[in-house]
Amino acid sequence: MLRVRCLRGGSRGAEAAHLIGAMLGRAVTGWAQRAFQSTSSAAAAQSQRALDEEHVTEPLQQECPVCSYNEWDPLEEVIVGRAENAHVPPFTVEVKANTYEKHWPFYQQYGGQSFPEDHLKKAVAEIEEMCNILRHEGVTVRRPEPLDWSMEYTTPDFTSSGMYAAMPRDILMVVGNEIIEAPMAWRARFFEYRAYRPLIKEYFRKGAKWTTAPKPTMANDLYDQDYPIRTVEDRHILAAQGKFVTTEHEPCFDAADFIRAGRDLFVQRSQVTNFMGIEWMRRHLAPDYKVHIISFKDPNPMHIDATFNIIGPGLVLSNPDRPCNQVDMFKKAGWTIVKPPTPLIPDNHPLWMSSKWLSMNVLMLGEKRVMVDANESTIHKMFEGLGIQTIKVNIRHANSLGGGFHCWTTDVRRRGTLQSYFH
Repeated sequence: MLRVRCLRGGSRGAEAAHLIGAMLGRAVTGWAQRAFQSTSSAAAAQSQRALDEEHVTEPLQQECPVCSYNEWDPLEEVIVGRAENAHVPPFTVEVKANTYEKHWPFYQQYGGQSFPEDHLKKAVAEIEEMCNILRHEGVTVRRPEPLDWSMEYTTPDFTSSGMYAAMPRDILMVVGNEIIEAPMAWRARFFEYRAYRPLIKEYFRKGAKWTTAPKPTMANDLYDQDYPIRTVEDRHILAAQGKFVTTEHEPCFDAADFIRAGRDLFVQRSQVTNFMGIEWMRRHLAPDYKVHIISFKDPNPMHIDATFNIIGPGLVLSNPDRPCNQVDMFKKAGWTIVKPPTPLIPDNHPLWMSSKWLSMNVLMLGEKRVMVDANESTIHKMFEGLGIQTIKVNIRHANSLGGGFHCWTTDVRRRGTLQSYFH
């Protein structure tokens, strides 16, 4: 609260009025004259007290609508992606490196076109039902704008068409009251941020911090144009050697390669996140947060949350097919490592952009509540054994577009405080 104070003139009110009028100018002359009409010292003192009572109030500070420190505090508000108008990305070198050979004919046929219409309709319906269930669970649901992703665009360095706004986890990360826009690594996702800008501007106006990481040019030098992938064995060898399709030409990262646990964030170097991108995040978040690089026995690393998904304080789901190379440091810190059961999704179900391990790509609604695939009965039992209630939802067709519940969402607000869980 600010108070407006007058200078004290002397014993005579007229002299005080003259001094104040000279200082404040014509805009307040009448006000000063009325305040100091009496020539008596008592009147002058009374006027001074009246002036001391005048004040300007600042607007009440609203609680910031953006606040999330980890993956498990009680969820209050979330952004859920859209499958509407989703298009298959053009079959460029970075897309080829992130997909398996059995799906390459699909990309060659549909690259730049809509995903199969019937499949897309089912995915849209599933995500709408997921939103309804979240609302029923007391969570505020926000959505990105529906945009035309078929539009071709040209920068000085490349030409592409768009993809979708289905996976907010890939592009937006909330750390405390800050929204960080990831620069992304696929050319088809260069303008994906546009679908989220109306929401982000709203959050910013209400007090959130808003940071956009340096946008890469995505020139040819960002990618190894001759990245030698023909078989899964090739991928294993290259990943073990620390060789990926993205180079260190400029910073790039997808937000989904980071997972949060209070003051500690864990990240992997992957096909879409390079060391320059990780270092940018490390410097940006220091000294309040520490960024740890971890790695896995993974032939195709892209996004950490179907490989290493932290679901509680010191509790993590670790993919048994992609073991963590640094698992001992978590055990030494007293963390519990849980290996989820083998996914039940059938081999003939199309997963054009992901693996079956989306079964562990769950969304925690609280420390004891989880949104999980309705079809994965074995993982239901696993959670029940951990004392965690399961909210079962079917998004099997939405899975085909590249993500599970964690991917399809970005938590905007969780009810909790900043703490340390890793020592």
